Amino acid sequence: MTFAHFRKSALAGALGLGLIGFGGAQAQEAAAPVAAAAGEAAPTTVQADPALWLVEDDDTKIYLFGTVHMLKPGIDWFAGPVKAAWDASDSAVFEVLPGDDQAATVATFQRLGTDQTGVKLRDRLEGEDRSQYEAALTSFGIPYPTFDSFEPWLATMNLSLLGFAKAGFDPNSGVENILQAKAKAAHKPMIGLETMEEQLGFLDSLPMTSQVKWLNETVDTLPDADEAMDEMVSDWAAGEPEKLAELLNEGMNDPVLRKAMLTQRNENWAKWIDHRLEQPGTVFLAVGSGHLAGADSVQDQLKRYGLNAVRVE
Repeated sequence: MTFAHFRKSALAGALGLGLIGFGGAQAQEAAAPVAAAAGEAAPTTVQADPALWLVEDDDTKIYLFGTVHMLKPGIDWFAGPVKAAWDASDSAVFEVLPGDDQAATVATFQRLGTDQTGVKLRDRLEGEDRSQYEAALTSFGIPYPTFDSFEPWLATMNLSLLGFAKAGFDPNSGVENILQAKAKAAHKPMIGLETMEEQLGFLDSLPMTSQVKWLNETVDTLPDADEAMDEMVSDWAAGEPEKLAELLNEGMNDPVLRKAMLTQRNENWAKWIDHRLEQPGTVFLAVGSGHLAGADSVQDQLKRYGLNAVRVE
């Protein structure tokens, strides 16, 4: 992998692989100032055909659909096999369900994302890393001290969201938001594989060295945001999981971060799917597209249980 490719994969991974607990109102609040400054252009409709898989036994079907947590408006992906699978499903499963109590959500972020040691975030960065971090804040019109009380993982997520917004991505257009709205309208039961507390806990439990490394890599990739995310969405829309795997997962070269965000969660979800097959019915399971691509994917983990996920054409 070239360094330029790594720069792209590190940032794009946050869009298709990263945790989504920071979606909804939190994402919109962080993104709003940049989105407003960029202005709104009339979207051009793009027809997409993202990948879909099926795991089944005699009386149960579980569809596996890879999502993108934020998208540009105007991408028409809810059609063909995806729509047919959704319409046939009795229930919908997501990484995490949206919370009804926004104040509680904010409190969770503040509790887990605030540094309890008293060390300022910028004091954890040295030399050029600190200069580049401060330059990134300036590019978004953010005063230097704004994130000083944050743990690095929360500053990383904020900067990623601001980069997404600047590139024209909108949490309201994200696949989960759209599917969850459809589920509510149709009274389709929804299940969360994780709680928001669990999702944020994966990051909060990362060693400080991994958090700082992730922050520095994210700052370094911000100039490539447009190209990285457009490439990722193009691969997703074309239904090319091999290319997605190369872009999303290969940039995750920290084994601690990879385990926390990818492999451990995929193992947990494969186990959930195996247990769910014991109950009859049809399920539509939607998780970040990076979890269904490449080595250590959910499909790979399912093989441990003798299960084969078949691509739906």
